[in-house]
Amino acid sequence: MLFKQRTAVITAFAILVMIGTSPAQGVERVVIDQDGSGPGGSNIRSMMTLIQSPEVRVEGIAMVTGNAWMHAETQHTLRMLEYLGRRDIPVYEGAVHPLVRSKAETLANQAFYGQLAWLGAWGGDGSDPSAYPDDPNAVPDMIEGPPETAPAREAAARFLIDAVHAHPGEVTVYAAGPLTNLAIAQRLDPSFADTAKQLVFMGGSISPVTDDPEFTTTPNHEFNVWFDPEAAHAVLTAAWHRIIVTPIDISLQSRYTDAMHDKITRADTPAANYLAAFDTERYYMWDEIAALGWLYPELVTDARNLYLDADMSHGPSYGNTLAWTEDTKPEHHGPLATVQMTLDRDAFDKRFIELMRAPTPSSKNPLANDGTPVAGD
Repeated sequence: MLFKQRTAVITAFAILVMIGTSPAQGVERVVIDQDGSGPGGSNIRSMMTLIQSPEVRVEGIAMVTGNAWMHAETQHTLRMLEYLGRRDIPVYEGAVHPLVRSKAETLANQAFYGQLAWLGAWGGDGSDPSAYPDDPNAVPDMIEGPPETAPAREAAARFLIDAVHAHPGEVTVYAAGPLTNLAIAQRLDPSFADTAKQLVFMGGSISPVTDDPEFTTTPNHEFNVWFDPEAAHAVLTAAWHRIIVTPIDISLQSRYTDAMHDKITRADTPAANYLAAFDTERYYMWDEIAALGWLYPELVTDARNLYLDADMSHGPSYGNTLAWTEDTKPEHHGPLATVQMTLDRDAFDKRFIELMRAPTPSSKNPLANDGTPVAGD
């Protein structure tokens, strides 16, 4: 009898330890690698999508220069977490520059190869130079206010490596910006990709059907691959167990609209209040599709199995997406990727609206729209 009682106590203690160190059954561990320009917009909303999901445990967020400079992105991301009441999610600063591509070379090449529609941190679309300072350490004025939380001290690449090794085969790497941090992690630790559960990547462009001038004349151009082609090559050819890719093709089938925004912001929850106060972007939902399409595969009605890489030749096609079928793949190639092609738009919109209207899981002391703590929290 005494043995049984001791066994019961030990078992109960073990269960409590497991609850404290493991996500709930069916909850996915995720590390986010993102160019988190903000406030609001697709980059921020995609991180919010994963944070808002009760089916996801976000282990941390790694920042990388892409749509904006990494330091400014870090500040916007930290502030978003404060508004959601999720200061417990650590944010790690990562790569400031691509591995090889430079701003000087890119601007010089435009004289020979034509103007680019989007330069990210190096000038955006050219309409507002003040929003894209030359100094990578500069942080333009933040309408949502500066964060009180500081980023973690560990470098992003080191965090990514440690995270996948802490739970081998369990951690999904969600990457929705240039792949510089992941490439560095893979070079530091060649077992990085193989230790992760899978890679979910927003990037690449196969054959989009669109009248959008950014893609009609350069259909294989996509910013995340283009900004750091060498990193994309290193990551897309690494030994991942599975790769899920959200390319331009499916991204153009979505748009964040006023109607969606109105439905979301009628709710009085941390996520809805944040979007009501700060989100003014009405554009394609590139990154949100990557997040929701992974969480709910039924939202993607058609996909192709392709081998992917990046063009690293320094000419007009530098940074373009390369894709092959099983019959056409080169001798040296990476793992087969599931490339999402067609979206169930209505179902996607419904899922996204529901998540943004919902209370934020594990929220503690969220901020009101004016930056003050919510009464009663």
